[in-house]
Amino acid sequence: MIRTARLPALVLVALTVAGCATGTEERAAAPSASAVPLVSPGFPPTAAEARGRLARLTVAWGKNWQTYRRAEFGTTWSDETDAPGGRNGCDTRDDVLRRDLDELRQGDRNPCVVLSGVLHDPYTGKELPYSYRKASQIQTDHVVALGAAWRAGAWAWTPERRLAYANDLDVLLATDKQTNYEKSSKTPDKWKPPRNAYWCEYGRRWTGIKAKYGLTVSPPEKRALEELLATCA
Repeated sequence: MIRTARLPALVLVALTVAGCATGTEERAAAPSASAVPLVSPGFPPTAAEARGRLARLTVAWGKNWQTYRRAEFGTTWSDETDAPGGRNGCDTRDDVLRRDLDELRQGDRNPCVVLSGVLHDPYTGKELPYSYRKASQIQTDHVVALGAAWRAGAWAWTPERRLAYANDLDVLLATDKQTNYEKSSKTPDKWKPPRNAYWCEYGRRWTGIKAKYGLTVSPPEKRALEELLATCA
């Protein structure tokens, strides 16, 4: 205490300013978790909008499936894209959990981190608890899987566009892990959610993603999407 009191005034001022600057930098560096929307306006499209977009999609058989590699879409989750949820300082997976979980509890110091919550799985209707420190049955699913997107035209995209797609929250859903494994990269003519009540929204989401990114649909995929959209009230 005595030695501090005898420090030159200029030193004391410098220490005070440095302390204030440090606090400001820490506040500036904190993630603005709520600053960026976690879904695009108007997504997913309504059933009527989805039917119109489906009618305009190019119908073609997928190709270049043999050249697909997961790394073509980036090796990890990335916040450095302009897709929904991008550049908000939060990991993409945490953004999905924050959006899709109920009874959400977030970190006090870092609101990006999801500590706990409950997922009402859209594909099965299961109620799946989530805890930050425990193994989870929840997985982040690309509704139109990366492999399916690749076959439908993503093979011709730039790496930047593929990275944006892989981290676009409109493309992603929190789902049951085992069901996601079973879905894999199948299109709707080969796989539909076990929960029939979700078929309408699944068709709307799938069509909305294909239209947003200008991806093609195969003939049987288009027929399956028409059937899914026909379940909408």
